[in-house]
Formats: sequence, structure tokens, C-alpha cells
Amino acid sequence: MSLKARITEDMKTAMKAKEATRLATVRLLLAAIKQKEVDERVELDDTAVAAVIEKLVKQRKDSVSQYQAAARQDLADAEQAEITILAAYLPEKMSSEETAAAVAAAVAETGASGPADMGKLMAVLKPRLAGKADMAEVSKLVKAALAG
Repeated sequence: MSLKARITEDMKTAMKAKEATRLATVRLLLAAIKQKEVDERVELDDTAVAAVIEKLVKQRKDSVSQYQAAARQDLADAEQAEITILAAYLPEKMSSEETAAAVAAAVAETGASGPADMGKLMAVLKPRLAGKADMAEVSKLVKAALAG
């Protein structure tokens, strides 16, 4: 079953179970997926759907930090609940060690030697690690690998 089909089934289940928060979050996710499909005139595959989910999770994390800074814990908790629901659809994250090993393998594979090669290295790593690793962490590891 594709990720999009699973999300649609979960929406139906949430409707039947009258889970308001889950239903609202899943509907929001389906709307974001549909919007991306309409904008690009394509049917999204699981990788593209995961990218949409990651974008929504990132937005929620930014909102949580802003709400906490404004002392609005009630709103921060609501966003955190949405993050939990959305994260369930993402693939299992790689450990820091696995991410570091993937970066080291890509450095060896591409022959990257200095900071000028960062773009080339990230172009190789992004399709491999998208959805599986935090790309900000990957970027830090690449910078460290190319600096030393």
C-alpha cells in the first residue's frame, strides 16, 4: 500500500473513531499533498509524499518554538500533537553513526576534497538520505568532512 493510500485510510479510521485532532491533521496533510500534485501536475510517489510530510513537521517545529517563546504552551502542545501524528508517516530515521558512514562513503565515492565540493557531495547525498536523515545534520557532517 502506498503512503498516500495509507494516509487516506487513516483519515477514514479517524472519522469513524471521532478522533478530532488526528482527523484534522490527516486532512491537512492530504490537502498539502493534493496542493503539491495540482501545482506540479504529477502524481506524488512515496518519496515526494515524505518530503511534504517533512515540510509540515518542520513548520510545526518552528511554530512550537515560537509559541514557547511567547509563553503559549497550549498552542505549543497542539502543534506537538500534530508533529507526533505526522511523524508516524515518515520512514525510520537513520542513527548519527549511519548518517556519518553514508557521508564518508559519499566523500570516498565522489573524491570530494574541499569546501568547493560541498554542492557536488550534497547532490549525491540528498536523494539517498531524503526522509531518512535530518538534512541539516548531513550538511554539518559534510562541512566537517570537507574541512578536515
